[in-house]
Amino acid sequence: HVQLVESGGGSVQVGGSLRLSCEYSRYSYSTYCMGWFRQAPGKEREGVATIIGSNTQYANSVKGRFTISQDFLENVVYLQMNNLKPSDTAMYYCAVRPGWAGCTDHPAGYSSWGQGTQVTVS
Repeated sequence: HVQLVESGGGSVQVGGSLRLSCEYSRYSYSTYCMGWFRQAPGKEREGVATIIGSNTQYANSVKGRFTISQDFLENVVYLQMNNLKPSDTAMYYCAVRPGWAGCTDHPAGYSSWGQGTQVTVS
């Protein structure tokens, strides 16, 4: 069973930057999709960015500001967040699904999740 651990969250001023990390244990599939999601209080969990190989997808709300990347040697997925806005305030989670299933920004498509890391922008 794959384990995921997020880190890097914190409090930052509007316009600031943060880099989130998601360390994951060895996954049983050779190809897999990694996703970053977020959930604000009282709102549903939403997809932020996904990556499979060199292919990345972003939510419209973060395009041009966030960048997802992956280090296969270290088993880490990053989310570089620049020009942060108050609307980015949320708990951020990473998740993984087998590559044969493709990438999706729908949280229901992922069965393995980390515990989350809080991002607060004010």
